[in-house]
Amino acid sequence: MHIDEPGQHSSQQRGHVLLIAGDAAVRRRAVQVAPSANLAALGLVPASVLLNSHAPSDTTYLDGARDPNTVLMRLRAAAATPGPLLVYLSGRLTFDRRGRDLHLALAGSTASTVRYTALPWEWLVTELRPRPTGLTTVVLDLVADKAAWPVLAELGGLPVPAAAETYGVVVPPAFTGGENAVSSYTRHWIDQLRRNPTRPSGVQLHAFAVGAAALPPGTMTLPATRALSAPAEHQQRGRVEEPVRSAHPVPAVAVVPARAQAPVPAVPGQDPRPHIHALATSGRHHEAATLAQAWEQHVLQIHGYTSPEATEWAEIRADLARMAGNYRSATQLWIGAGRSRLARQSPDAPEVLAAAAGALYCWTQLKDEAAAREAGLELLRLLDALPSLEPRLLRLTRQRMEVLNGTPSQC
Repeated sequence: MHIDEPGQHSSQQRGHVLLIAGDAAVRRRAVQVAPSANLAALGLVPASVLLNSHAPSDTTYLDGARDPNTVLMRLRAAAATPGPLLVYLSGRLTFDRRGRDLHLALAGSTASTVRYTALPWEWLVTELRPRPTGLTTVVLDLVADKAAWPVLAELGGLPVPAAAETYGVVVPPAFTGGENAVSSYTRHWIDQLRRNPTRPSGVQLHAFAVGAAALPPGTMTLPATRALSAPAEHQQRGRVEEPVRSAHPVPAVAVVPARAQAPVPAVPGQDPRPHIHALATSGRHHEAATLAQAWEQHVLQIHGYTSPEATEWAEIRADLARMAGNYRSATQLWIGAGRSRLARQSPDAPEVLAAAAGALYCWTQLKDEAAAREAGLELLRLLDALPSLEPRLLRLTRQRMEVLNGTPSQC
């Protein structure tokens, strides 16, 4: 969703924020997710910030609802909103074994009364399906109980409305809950809205929250972090069709590795680099790369593609790729950073030479001959533009390229 220019909205563009708190998820007397606390925290954020729009809007809170039909009526009214819509749901996801449906448990829902006291998940998908693309965002902070979790694993994800941008987490049932407070994912989502002078996009907020939150092992994220590399396309590329009574799109799902994780501190206001580096050094390379890429996109929006800040984030991503052993990506990123610096700085600038050295090192680690041959051409162009580079390095690079091309040097 995009912010409308002041004075450009009309009554036809009126927006809506619908906040739904389902039943709390409790394990061994410890609260795993406290939906009421999450709604209270979101209630402090202006609707214009949640919607990323200056259009006039309404906000509806549903906390403690016991009748699924009451929730359905509110959901239907919200879906009829002509302007931007944000639907936030938090609580316990459960499964009706008799009806074979996923449900959001409401206050008072039990295993034996699910089909009468919980909100069928299909209702959410059905009501939001007709909305125009680009106007709807769904944010989820859920815990799946023992009945729902195997179903999610079988489906490969949670059915979501095709026209909506859907972000969130579904935590497995086995973890021990913490205090009766705002859950980590929602808290970090809100923190990023408050800290950033320019509102991040939904996909960036999701990446920030996932990277900063101490998510339990096995947590499903929607969309998967691998889909975040193309924010404009992830909703289309990350879906497959799965039947849940009727066919619904299921988003790509990432699963937090099922291993012990150290608590992750909050991302610093404008300098997330120490946290990203800590993720990488602890072996959480995918999370580090995802968070760095989201910050890079944020910097690109603020400073532009040719800015020094953008180049710095390309270099950060290059080093993260090196740490993860992805030398192909690291080589390409270092070459791109070297070119960007060369466009603004002299060929003998230390930063230019450092980028070239990074590209050269990572290229020498490439074992795939086709990848090395392809990257080598671009690398040679960069090195040729650096007269102060040690001649031996350029000579060795050319010799390896000759070998890769099947024309070994006669020297």
